[in-house]
Amino acid sequence: MTTTTPETRAKTEYRNWIGGRWVPAASGRTFQDLNPARHDEIVGVFPQSGADDVDRAVEAAAKAFDSWRLTPAPRRGELLLQIGLRLRERKEEIARLMTREMGKILTETRGDVQEGIDTAFYMSGEGRRLYGDTTPSELPNKLALSVRQPIGVCGLITPWNFPLAIPTWKLFPALLCGNTVVLKPASDTPASVAELGRVIEECGVPPGVVNIVHGSGKEAGTPLVEHPGVRVISFTGSTEVGKMIGGACGQRLKRCSLELGGKNAQIVMQDGDLDLALEGALWGAFGTAGQRCTATSRLILDRPIAQRFTEMLVERARKLRLGDGLDESVEVGPVINEAARKRIHSEVEVGQREGARLLTGGEPATEGALARGWFYRPTIFGGVTPDMHIAQEEIFGPVLAILVVDGLEEAIQVLNGTRYGLSSSIYTRDVNAAMRAIRDLEAGITYVNGPTIGAEVHLPFGGVKETGNGHREASHTVLDIFSEWKAVYVDYSGKLQRAQIDR
Repeated sequence: MTTTTPETRAKTEYRNWIGGRWVPAASGRTFQDLNPARHDEIVGVFPQSGADDVDRAVEAAAKAFDSWRLTPAPRRGELLLQIGLRLRERKEEIARLMTREMGKILTETRGDVQEGIDTAFYMSGEGRRLYGDTTPSELPNKLALSVRQPIGVCGLITPWNFPLAIPTWKLFPALLCGNTVVLKPASDTPASVAELGRVIEECGVPPGVVNIVHGSGKEAGTPLVEHPGVRVISFTGSTEVGKMIGGACGQRLKRCSLELGGKNAQIVMQDGDLDLALEGALWGAFGTAGQRCTATSRLILDRPIAQRFTEMLVERARKLRLGDGLDESVEVGPVINEAARKRIHSEVEVGQREGARLLTGGEPATEGALARGWFYRPTIFGGVTPDMHIAQEEIFGPVLAILVVDGLEEAIQVLNGTRYGLSSSIYTRDVNAAMRAIRDLEAGITYVNGPTIGAEVHLPFGGVKETGNGHREASHTVLDIFSEWKAVYVDYSGKLQRAQIDR
């Protein structure tokens, strides 16, 4: 690892944003944000925060809450609109920074920023809705209705694979509902959120309404989860960590939203458009180097087309170009860090020991300039059975397991046969088969003739089983995470009415 000169360090130094001020960690410690395509390049230096910094951020958020919750929701929405417009102006700049710190190609990081823009625009409109219900009372001269109320300080813990999109999925609806926020981004990709913080500051969000604390999950994330002043935790990450966070929140009766792992599958039936399904499988499995919770990790092929489709897929996968995502001709970037590459390779070795056939890939890519980064070759296994480890567990890398089935019923059974249930896909020209899949697939998302990736911000995002705890992000459904329902009764009868007793 190279070291930076004082001049270089000054250009790349970032701080926490607490109470409207950019401040260092209380300990003075820092960590480096490295480029996974060139791990000798330091993208930025960030504060290694701890419990003291979380305390300061929560205190600032709590102090700002009373005035922010009383800001009319349409005004809060107008601020989100301004943030979206500013993000649109800086889209290319932030996308290039994101590619440097996360590794995915520019096409994808531009989409990541666009998702944040879309979320800002969508949530700004919700500021003039925030609908409740007005309903008839069962008694005369009495009004009955319900309204949404803000909850308080929200703790947001976000992952590295979508460094701007996922933070905005959580942050913007939390703010719209009248809450204040402490956001801890992933320590692998802190720069994108730091730039988001600068945009929020430029757009005039009051001090303390949004606070950003950098650091590790253990030193900054755990204190945020356990802090008594935080009323809501929203976490996106692994199922194992999510279970620990859910347990900690449960002990404190703290609201908790978890968006966790997936073992998503694409079904291709014999009547499907194979060329279209091929493009979907390549994009779903190897986009973002397979580092998406919605990535296509399993490919379920109807037996009559299995051999042909497998040959088509392997041929195309071998031609995918790996490299630095800033190069517009590159199709697959690096994985996030050395530990991730080692973990992915160990999962591949498990698949080989289980007896699956390695059809392509299966090793780090280290030739030429690739030796400077954490690259892994797109990997495809054939001969996979549903009980194998590589067919059951999330790998979070460019690894695809092919399973062969006899017909739609078995395809649905195999797809449903994991502990996860985030995204699913089926390629077919048979409308009846498509409708059965929509009804029977155990997943929060189902695509027909599309890959398992590509969610839109105005539809609910989330899964079933061990993919989460039942909440949904995006759409208007996310407002249920960040608001409390209050029932309101206005009795203008001028006398005591005792609801069911008087009937």
